[in-house]
Amino acid sequence: MTKVTRAQSTSPPDGGWGWMIVAGCFLVTICTRAVTRCISIFFVEFQTYFTQDYAQTAWIHSIVDCVTMLCGLGFALCYSPAIAMVGKYFSRRKALAYGIAMSGSGIGTFILAPVVQLLIEQFSWRGALLILGGFVLNLCVCGALMRPITLKEDHTIPEQNHVCRTQKQDLKRVSPCSRLTKEWVQTCLCCCLQQEYSFLLMSDFVVLAISVLFMAYGCSPLFVYLVPYALSVGVSHQQAAFLMSTLGVIDIIGNITFGWLTDRRFLKNYQYVCYLFAVGLDGLCYLCLPVLRSLPLLVPFSCTFGYFDGAYVTLIPVVTAEIVGTTSLSSALGVVYFLHAVPYLVSPPIAGWLVDTTGSYTAAFLLCGFSMIFSSVLLGFARLIKKTKKTQPRFLAKESDPKLQLWTNGSVAYSVASELDQKDGESVAMAVPGYNPT
Repeated sequence: MTKVTRAQSTSPPDGGWGWMIVAGCFLVTICTRAVTRCISIFFVEFQTYFTQDYAQTAWIHSIVDCVTMLCGLGFALCYSPAIAMVGKYFSRRKALAYGIAMSGSGIGTFILAPVVQLLIEQFSWRGALLILGGFVLNLCVCGALMRPITLKEDHTIPEQNHVCRTQKQDLKRVSPCSRLTKEWVQTCLCCCLQQEYSFLLMSDFVVLAISVLFMAYGCSPLFVYLVPYALSVGVSHQQAAFLMSTLGVIDIIGNITFGWLTDRRFLKNYQYVCYLFAVGLDGLCYLCLPVLRSLPLLVPFSCTFGYFDGAYVTLIPVVTAEIVGTTSLSSALGVVYFLHAVPYLVSPPIAGWLVDTTGSYTAAFLLCGFSMIFSSVLLGFARLIKKTKKTQPRFLAKESDPKLQLWTNGSVAYSVASELDQKDGESVAMAVPGYNPT
């Protein structure tokens, strides 16, 4: 077997092989997220074939998304590592790189939605799933593109790791069943966990994690129920598939343009705010959906929701990297996507239960909308509190400095400040050997 060469770099190259990493991540998102979204098109087929209600049928999509985010199985082994690799190769162009990479979800949805509908009509839902399975095998190609890279910050290893390595050399001559060996294993395990997951104790990350739970609850049901909802208001099957395609292609535009915009100098420091803005607007779109009951009204909805969905999906890794840094980005993203699992599992069945109970989609869509709005408000409120706490010490420092105290009489303020400066100068001069005040 050939030995894998690890690329060496002191800082993210922002290009070079990084664009191949972006291409690999782009194909990964097509094969994972886009294929998962297309299960919405299978929803009516599953419901008809198995003669089940909305809540029962929704478990199919929920389990797919949940297992992807929760375990190290299937799509999860491809999705999170590919996203983390983009963050390793890009710094200055990170938002743009993520925008291109994550646009695969939208492009895949745009292409696959009508194709899947055609496959179902030609080969039934069983044949369509079989063909999609063959397409997903392209993930093997994506894995071949992922070349490891060592960054400058990766060389900053805590002393605990050095102790572990020293102990490991000593333990090579000791029996693997000895007490010393067991203690070394426990110590190294604690060291690794402390280093990899220290961000879990950061207050900013905890708030982000809570916010992600509500955001994930809101975003998932639309991709399950958009097609059934469109069919319920009189839209044809082909037109419903067209809505998914529209959502997908606008998702692409949101991925790329929002990533490019937030990399510009005037928005570079406001990427966090842009993320809140995008999540909140998707929540508002949800609130408007129950009154949109025709194709001419659902198309603008698909455009708006798709754009801001692509926008905030692009910024999730960027916001996470801003909080935890690039060294822990892979682990942090794993936790963030892990937190998607439970909402993805329960939100479509809950929405389906509301549809079955009320006979309408209104309650389900309103609950999703308010959940996403709360996610945005929570992060915004936390950032506001943090800025307030930073401002108070500066204000108190200014208050305690006599040179910065202001009086209503400008001449008095000037003379007092001059006198204080003169005294400070004299005190410094007196400390100099040979100082003579005369």
